[in-house]
Amino acid sequence: MKRADAARIIAVCGLSAAGCTSTQQVSASKDRLNQAARAVVGTSLIGARGATPTDQNKIDETVAGLCGARAWTQSECARHDAAQQ
Repeated sequence: MKRADAARIIAVCGLSAAGCTSTQQVSASKDRLNQAARAVVGTSLIGARGATPTDQNKIDETVAGLCGARAWTQSECARHDAAQQ
């Protein structure tokens, strides 16, 4: 093996190791999980009863967040969309 090839292999291994070890730790506290859930689901559903078009819009907005975050499957999202038409 040539010296240049060996140097490239060492450089690639070094960069790979540096990339794998420089990840920042993230807190998974209850508050952070609650914030993440609220960001996905939102708070539009609070007080909605489904009795008016405004209520239905609130429900649809909540479903959009769940579908966008892939908390619901594509078939579940499609079922909701089909029910609205």
